[in-house]
Amino acid sequence: MTGTPLVVTALALLLGSIEPAAQSPTPVELRVAQVPVLMYHVLGEPPPGAAWPQLYVSVVEFARQVEWLAEHGYQAVTLTDVWRHWRRGVPLPPRPVVFTFDDGHRSVRARALPLLARRRWTAVLNLKVGNLEPGSFTDGDVRRLVAAGWELGAHTFTHPDLRTLDAAALEHEVAGSRTEIARRFGVRVNFFCYPAGRYDARVIAAVRRAGFVGATTTVEGLATADRPYELRRIRISRGDGVRGLASALRARTGASPGSAPRGPGSDSRG
Repeated sequence: MTGTPLVVTALALLLGSIEPAAQSPTPVELRVAQVPVLMYHVLGEPPPGAAWPQLYVSVVEFARQVEWLAEHGYQAVTLTDVWRHWRRGVPLPPRPVVFTFDDGHRSVRARALPLLARRRWTAVLNLKVGNLEPGSFTDGDVRRLVAAGWELGAHTFTHPDLRTLDAAALEHEVAGSRTEIARRFGVRVNFFCYPAGRYDARVIAAVRRAGFVGATTTVEGLATADRPYELRRIRISRGDGVRGLASALRARTGASPGSAPRGPGSDSRG
């Protein structure tokens, strides 16, 4: 008779915000006001007829990008690390960078995890719950990421255009996915990721109401503290390589050495 209340209490704690919503954060002097958040999807070669081949970054490309970032003083952190720095003044490395992987693909666990783990770097998986399927991307894969220190963000159940949903469906995709991820993996889910970057004021309100402290978009740029529910990211596409990554960072931060222009253009999927 005592088990159920304990489970409910534990889930409620996981679904709570990082701090009480009514509590105003203490102003702090921001040492890192803008943070690059990199957006990846799949590591590997696109299969014949792939609908979005530019979302497939080769393992060699990714490994070289990670190496380049490390050589130039970047260190990987999570979105919650960034949030705590902005809100509480918790220190960040001088050059923080956030790796985000959208949807949930087997290559994230099989390829991204080992490459990042060699440097003891973590990342964020924006999990589309509907991608969890036996023989494809499984709960076990996600647990491996969590055990390695990765953060889980919610990316809905079915990746719909949230702007088109009625109130009940919107709540299910936003708040429901947060509850499901917390229940299945026993983690706090602080951030949301808008499917394909599509959102409006009504969607933002639903994300706030669900208890998320922030959300990532597909808008190109650096994430800033003044727009926590519209965090910009830097899309990494197939063919960008080190030169494209370096160029994007230089253009936005002014901190990277000179490099050639970016590679092929991006699409709108996220």
